[in-house]
Amino acid sequence: MNTFKDRDMQSVIGWVLRIGVYLSIGFVVFGGIFYLYRHGHSIVDHSVFKGVPDFISTGSGIIHGIITFRGQAIMQAGIILLIATPIIRVACSAIGFILEKDYLYTCITLLVLLIIFISLLGGHTG
Repeated sequence: MNTFKDRDMQSVIGWVLRIGVYLSIGFVVFGGIFYLYRHGHSIVDHSVFKGVPDFISTGSGIIHGIITFRGQAIMQAGIILLIATPIIRVACSAIGFILEKDYLYTCITLLVLLIIFISLLGGHTG
């Protein structure tokens, strides 16, 4: 019988964290290269605040920006991925605790996930 061990769970969580960080770094660098290629020659006027670009405020705008190779959208996706990495780690921990049949830690981990999602959904935007 092949049982899921704590050592296996730690290995999976380590890989999730590494892959998440590496992917987010890749997105930010790739987006930065595109941004500099398209806007590196521009002279920025810091005396006027232009605000946040429209595509950043919606998820579909970021996806459209990635498809059209907009550097800011690609970098924004990398930052979102970096923020999502520890959340994915908590979800993987919950799955690991379920596989280990450790119900106390499963409940605690699911409670932490619930708190995270409530805070994400209940956040205020300016």
